[in-house]
Amino acid sequence: MKLISVVTPCYNEEDNIEELYKQVKALFKELPYSYEHIFIDNASEDRTVAILKKIAATDSGVKIIVNSRNFGHIRSPIHALFQAKGDAVILMAADLEDPPSLITSFLKKWEEGFKVVKAVKISSAENPIMYGIRKLFYYVMSQLSEIELTRNYHGYGLYDRVIINVLKEMGDPYPYFRGLITEIGFEHAIVNYPKPVRPRGITKNNFYSLY
Repeated sequence: MKLISVVTPCYNEEDNIEELYKQVKALFKELPYSYEHIFIDNASEDRTVAILKKIAATDSGVKIIVNSRNFGHIRSPIHALFQAKGDAVILMAADLEDPPSLITSFLKKWEEGFKVVKAVKISSAENPIMYGIRKLFYYVMSQLSEIELTRNYHGYGLYDRVIINVLKEMGDPYPYFRGLITEIGFEHAIVNYPKPVRPRGITKNNFYSLY
């Protein structure tokens, strides 16, 4: 049976982390794969780690990495991706704005032969000003880049073991993940979705941190 790794970076997500875990677990009960769920915590200041430890105590498929300090939203997820053992790795946020239901579509595209499956937003329930700023960012990056970047794709998706191994070999100390995925050049599939509003809590990626 193929192993799928789900990697979830988190920071101060005590309101959402257990619900995400339950949704992913329920989904894989209906799928013909074994899976592991790796949570990497970026030095949370709330009960996120305590909740994760409680979950891991009863579920051997849950793995936890607790950072010694906050390494930012770029380096922390990459480190977790490199610890994954799966034949394919799914990267998804902890805030439930990345719908776990898309995992089924990711796996279908992967079985069709795609090494990369990207989730691309066709709309967003977030603040319209922030959504507009994000669109502007993608436009500017596309104009500056020598390669054509995928707009409205923030990293949620599936990556074959081959992709993870190539990323490891590149050895970039501060990787722009979405750009590297395009730079590698493997043919990719796209799964479109409307991005929902986060059900609880507030986003930790404000304008300044994203900038």
